[in-house]
Amino acid sequence: MDIETIRGFREKLRQLEREIGWQLKNDTECCGVTLVQCHIIVEIGNNMETSVVDLATTLGLDTSTLSRHINGMVNFGLVDRVLNPKDRRYVSITLTDQGRKVYRSIEDICNAKYTKLFELIPQEKHQQVLESFYLLVDAFITVGRQDGLNCCEGVCGDINKEVNR
Repeated sequence: MDIETIRGFREKLRQLEREIGWQLKNDTECCGVTLVQCHIIVEIGNNMETSVVDLATTLGLDTSTLSRHINGMVNFGLVDRVLNPKDRRYVSITLTDQGRKVYRSIEDICNAKYTKLFELIPQEKHQQVLESFYLLVDAFITVGRQDGLNCCEGVCGDINKEVNR
């Protein structure tokens, strides 16, 4: 594929990323949570229960950062920590009643928004959009996990070496 097509694709992805981020931020603020808290609540709500380690892996956060967020959410009454009686090192994270209310609100808001989004796309294109989106997400995951494709290696690494001399 030619470089101009790739640049155009990257620009559209940046626009999509900004738009999704802006809309998620606005949608979650009305539920009284931050964007990070929203992601945590949705992951716990989707799984009913999770561990800090699994949640950190899913969200791409280190466990100490996630633990700080969880502490705040415990204090706000959104999540509970449940110690495993057989292994006290394993802590399950669940939503409280208040956390489940926030989760349902987020789900309702997002379902309504994405229903409106699909109403703007011709119905005969819905399956094509979904298939393309799934392929794109899977490709991002694959590329992100491959060795040697790190931005800081190669050109950026050479630039950093020059700047730090």
